[in-house]
Amino acid sequence: MEGIISFISTTTVRPASPEESTRRIELTPWDLQLLLLGSIKKGLLFLKPTPGPEENGLQTITAIVDHLKTSLSRTLDFFYPLAGRLGTTVNEDDDTTCFFIDCNGAGAQFIHAAAGGVTVADILDPVYVPKIVSSFFPLDGVQNYHGVTQPLLAVQVTELVDGIFVGCSLNHVVGDGKSFWHFFNSWSEISRGPNKISVSPVFKRWFGDDTDYPIRIPRSAMVFDRPITSSPVQEMVFRSAKEKIAGLKARANAEMGIDRISSLQALLAHLWRCTIRTRRLPEDQETSYHLCIDMRTRRRPQMPQQYFGVALQRGTLTMKVGELLGMGLGHVAWQMNKMISTFTEVEATNFLESWAKDPKPISYSTVTMSNAFIMASSPRFNVYGTDFGWGRPVAVRSGGGIKLDGKTTISQGAEEGSIDIEVCSSPETLQAMLEDADFMEAVTASFI
Repeated sequence: MEGIISFISTTTVRPASPEESTRRIELTPWDLQLLLLGSIKKGLLFLKPTPGPEENGLQTITAIVDHLKTSLSRTLDFFYPLAGRLGTTVNEDDDTTCFFIDCNGAGAQFIHAAAGGVTVADILDPVYVPKIVSSFFPLDGVQNYHGVTQPLLAVQVTELVDGIFVGCSLNHVVGDGKSFWHFFNSWSEISRGPNKISVSPVFKRWFGDDTDYPIRIPRSAMVFDRPITSSPVQEMVFRSAKEKIAGLKARANAEMGIDRISSLQALLAHLWRCTIRTRRLPEDQETSYHLCIDMRTRRRPQMPQQYFGVALQRGTLTMKVGELLGMGLGHVAWQMNKMISTFTEVEATNFLESWAKDPKPISYSTVTMSNAFIMASSPRFNVYGTDFGWGRPVAVRSGGGIKLDGKTTISQGAEEGSIDIEVCSSPETLQAMLEDADFMEAVTASFI
């Protein structure tokens, strides 16, 4: 694999039918808490389209890129905030800043690139996710608060020898994973020909009843810190088939004599236990698992599923290693279930109102702790339905960001009901996981 990335062109793509009036969208505590972190970076790997007879055997990448630009422009008509920038109001009286989305139509960034000599197999076959994958995403090293001057959405289309990688970077203040895939799915829908999308986004923001906005963030709270890395990490992708996940769920519920543990809870509990077991930690040492809880269905009146913004709160389950390993899969999954159930309408309102009174954006130091695990994304997102007109993707990959030991990215698998698990950890831990019979009973490695 040569791995030489050449950048062919960079274009600003604006909405096809821009409106004259500039709109301002206020930001909630859910949005603003992510100012100091990086963008969402997810991308899809496609096989290169087969040439049609009407093209005399040639389907040029230029034609594909031009088509994607045009369809992106039309999609931005529906997702107009993504063509804007973050706006700020500086309050000299109390040394604070208010952030908002300025829907000014400044445009999204579109990059056409090529990876010389790189094939689809070069991406899928290695034991570890190749480092070149991080080069398939734009806005590298850009934090969300940089959206004042940087695009809120950037796309990079990278040509491989026999494939195409479409990578998107979305400012995380503007939307969460559900919003990200709403946009990605809608773009592919427009690319296939329709002039409208199936599900329209809702940009109206939800605040706590007693929240005064725009929210004023003290300058002292806007302190960016770099991710803490104690050792080099690698990424490996595992797959869990539908029947394996069902087996874990049945096992966890049977151990507890209940039927309320979900498939995902059982899978995450299994992953957590197996990873910790490979590290051979003392029984009295603490370990924690951080999950992002979607609050859309937990507000009254209920927020619509097409709500476009951030609607996440972080839930944390902490246990001693001895309890985690000694009490069984069902116990761990049930504790996870109970923790998630505490995120009610009251919890959501309390968070929104209390954060607005004392705004403290999340920093990298608050999410990098010893033996802590972070789950990102969700298997509910429609990844493999993202068809731009030349077929389903063959794989999903994530870009740079919080690539820390213990980061786990969960996504829909290619086969119905399956789940892909992208694990970021030390090479020693990943190798130990491959050698752990209990773990490998429930998954397969993507390169096998």
